[in-house]
Amino acid sequence: MRDELEQAKAELADKGRHAGMGIGLFGGAAVTVHYAVGALLFAAGLGLAEVMPGWAAALIVAAVLLIIAGIEALVGRSQLKRSTPLIPDRTIDSVRADIETVKAAVEERKRR
Repeated sequence: MRDELEQAKAELADKGRHAGMGIGLFGGAAVTVHYAVGALLFAAGLGLAEVMPGWAAALIVAAVLLIIAGIEALVGRSQLKRSTPLIPDRTIDSVRADIETVKAAVEERKRR
């Protein structure tokens, strides 16, 4: 039994190392994507600056980003409203129904 527990510990430790490495690499990828998006936005601004003044190109890129941020904020607010209050209503209803079922079974058993 002890050998199996030690084997399980070793296996979980190995899986934990792999999971940690994976999470770290995902974090690194997120940072890289963040910088890549910044570079793409800069390139979009430079591209627009070819056909209009640079300040106007920067203003257009900023306006588009603000519109996207506004949409994300509205959707996020909607999702937060759906999550509050933080009470598991369906679970509470289910437990209440279970309690009523048990009470009914106890009452039925008492009658016999």
